[in-house]
Amino acid sequence: MKISLKIFLGYFLLVGLAAWFVLVVFVDEVKPGVRQAMEDTLVDTANVLAELAKYDLKQGTIQHGQFAESLQNYQAKSGVASIWGIPKSTADYRVYITDRQGIVVFDSQALATGQDYSHWNDVYLTLKGQYGARSTPTNPANPDGDTIMYVAAPILDMGQTIGVLTVAKPNSTMQPFIRRAQQKIMGWGALLFVLSLGLGVAFTWRFTRAIHRLRDYAIAVAQGKKAVAPDSSNDELAELAQAMKTMRDELDGHQHLQHAIQQLTHELKSPITAIQAAVELIEPEMPVQDRTHFLNSIKTQSHRLQHMVQNILGLAALEQQQMLALPVNITLATLVTQQTQLVKDRADQRNIKLITSLDPALSIQGDAFLCGQALSNLLENALDFSPDNSKIHIRLSHTVEGVCLQIKDEGSGIPDYALSRVSDKFYSLARPANTPNAGQKSTGLGLNFVLQIMALHRGKFAIANAESGGVIASLLWPG
Repeated sequence: MKISLKIFLGYFLLVGLAAWFVLVVFVDEVKPGVRQAMEDTLVDTANVLAELAKYDLKQGTIQHGQFAESLQNYQAKSGVASIWGIPKSTADYRVYITDRQGIVVFDSQALATGQDYSHWNDVYLTLKGQYGARSTPTNPANPDGDTIMYVAAPILDMGQTIGVLTVAKPNSTMQPFIRRAQQKIMGWGALLFVLSLGLGVAFTWRFTRAIHRLRDYAIAVAQGKKAVAPDSSNDELAELAQAMKTMRDELDGHQHLQHAIQQLTHELKSPITAIQAAVELIEPEMPVQDRTHFLNSIKTQSHRLQHMVQNILGLAALEQQQMLALPVNITLATLVTQQTQLVKDRADQRNIKLITSLDPALSIQGDAFLCGQALSNLLENALDFSPDNSKIHIRLSHTVEGVCLQIKDEGSGIPDYALSRVSDKFYSLARPANTPNAGQKSTGLGLNFVLQIMALHRGKFAIANAESGGVIASLLWPG
């Protein structure tokens, strides 16, 4: 299982359990909370009404006195109220009064007048000087159905209990408020849950993206590719990336040094052998013409050695470089013009025409010196393999993949067996017979140098035979 999925599932489980626990607690607390608030209101109501009913109860006019008339007017009064969006249009209170023996002497709904209510908790406890309240099912046959809450208050005269007043209210009248509160809690809880999941996805993506970038960097390091160490806002991951970068730099330094020494040792054998042979053959008595020939050979091989050492060291440094230090904006048309001017005299000596088609608006971000070196190597290579009185076409254009520079010569092309190897280190083809340096080989580092430069610019280098003859070398920069 991927680490991103593990992190998300762990977060999902944690948030899910927390959300479920909170929602269950809140929803379960809504109903008792509302009923507690209603009971508190009924206590106040019962005590106020008990004071108002005291006079009529003492005078024996509780059935038709001012108190009874006021309650009748209350129940008959029509009106519509909207309580937080829930309409209310009926009177929900029922009020009954018992004497000191618990006999009902007044009932606002005329349901229990004359009955003995002394056994009900609201009356029984109040007569004993305690808080009296009860909750009784609306339908005795269905004890789990709706209930009515009864809250009683003593009617006191000179400190003596002369009766009990009870206020009753169906709990069902609170159900719309309870239901709405529960729905709101569930709705907001669901929204909070969705937002939490969204944050979890974002957090997981951000965290695992850093890990994946670090993994990709490690894979690139293992494959020997050029890669930039990823940065991260996570301190531990940033330290790990820096440690991997340091390790890579150390390993690359040792590997490149060892590799460069091996390559240098191998490639130096040939010119050194030629120099040694020439030195051994030179004698004071030999003809001047032969001595001059051997001295020129020594000079040529010495230059070749110097050029080879410089190329190997430059290539080794380029391979070790993982990113451009200070990239600048390069106008490629200007760069191409500069490089063609440097080889123009050599081309004119052989009547080779350099035909350019350049888009002056195209530019890239990169190292101007290295890009110039890449162009120079390709132009020198094209001249080496081009016959006299031919043309070299240089075209700069913008494609769907980026900025493309193509250099096409009219030479004999690359043999099929060498197509996949021409950019390898020290692999070189002999110059064609119809060129000034026929039969000679180069150091075999030029095209590999171009390949490394383009890799450093996150670009591509390709070389292939053209359908019309000759070779096309292409440089492609992203952009």
